[in-house]
Amino acid sequence: MLDPLYSRFRLDDEDDDEDDDKEKDKKERQSPGLGEKLFKARMILLFGGINDKVSREITAQMLAMAADSDEPIKLVINSPGGHVESGDTVHDLIRFIKPRVQVIGTGWVASAAAHIFLGAYREDRYCLPNTRFLLHQPMGGVRGPAVDIDIEATEIIKMRERINRTIANETGQPYEKVVKDTDRNFWMSAEEARAYGAVTHIVRSIDEVL
Repeated sequence: MLDPLYSRFRLDDEDDDEDDDKEKDKKERQSPGLGEKLFKARMILLFGGINDKVSREITAQMLAMAADSDEPIKLVINSPGGHVESGDTVHDLIRFIKPRVQVIGTGWVASAAAHIFLGAYREDRYCLPNTRFLLHQPMGGVRGPAVDIDIEATEIIKMRERINRTIANETGQPYEKVVKDTDRNFWMSAEEARAYGAVTHIVRSIDEVL
């Protein structure tokens, strides 16, 4: 069972899709060599909603690859976002381990996934041409006594400020502009994300990932 505080804070408003997880697990069982091939290629796939399970899997793969070699790791992201704390774990680990982590956005990189994407150093941020990016403030669904609601509202405000400062620091945008942009859903195309400072390289081939 998720910790109540943990489960409240999300960077998106999508429910975790258990059917997608089951289908993913089924496909992975049918392709037993896929994980080994990805490990040898030092490539990690982050697809779908971000929760504690996904965060643990990504963290385990990153740590295993870091123990195996100092060669760069490629993290491919296509995600609508999810739990803030789960995103924080992967975001922080990207710079915690010794190997460089090159993030490659595809499809959409939204909310907590965008937070993870910004965990990579600016020169290590790539995306494919049709990738879309979404930035916005944390969302909460708090119920209970008024005093508890007040406490959680304060936490959401603090979390929002922290995430906005991270976006400002990692993109080079003024903090005040980021606050305004993330007040509502802020969508960007690949080109717009590059102009904003979130993406450095728009690539069409793996050969362009340095």
